[in-house]
Amino acid sequence: MKIYTKKGDQGETSLIGGKRVPKNDIRIESYGTVDELNAWIGMLRDQPVDDQALKDELIEIQDRLFTIGSLLAQSPEGTKMELPRLAESDITFLEEAIDAMNETLPEMKSFVLPGGHTTVSSCHITRCVCRRAERLVVALHDETDDYKKIVQYLNRLSDYLFVLARKLTLKLEAKETPWKPRM
Repeated sequence: MKIYTKKGDQGETSLIGGKRVPKNDIRIESYGTVDELNAWIGMLRDQPVDDQALKDELIEIQDRLFTIGSLLAQSPEGTKMELPRLAESDITFLEEAIDAMNETLPEMKSFVLPGGHTTVSSCHITRCVCRRAERLVVALHDETDDYKKIVQYLNRLSDYLFVLARKLTLKLEAKETPWKPRM
């Protein structure tokens, strides 16, 4: 099978279900950004942090992001193809991971500046891409249960990534720099 089809050479692509749309369609922007997010999660997973449980969590998240991408790539008119779905348990998975990490972290007394270690910085960049993906999905203005769960998942994932950045700061003995606004 060839990887190129030449069908997109005129600036259009097909959604699952066959509908053709411009490559700058908000739906394409949405799942393209989720794909970018998935790549950043992969980079986080490749960081030199000795924590197999964390790597397993990130693999689970990557799997869910592929599910989200497939749901976003579906034509609004639907498709006969059966697609995987997000479940409430996927959101709970993130919440439980956030709670477990938070138990080991010092209380936050101010906003923190991203940085302190390249791994922590990568986590913050990943969080920002996640927020962008969330904003794009919200812009779809779809009221189906799939989209509501996608928005919830991405919202919770950005929280997870923030707490993960703090956990990695602690684990890597990096400095967490509080933001001190100038007044």
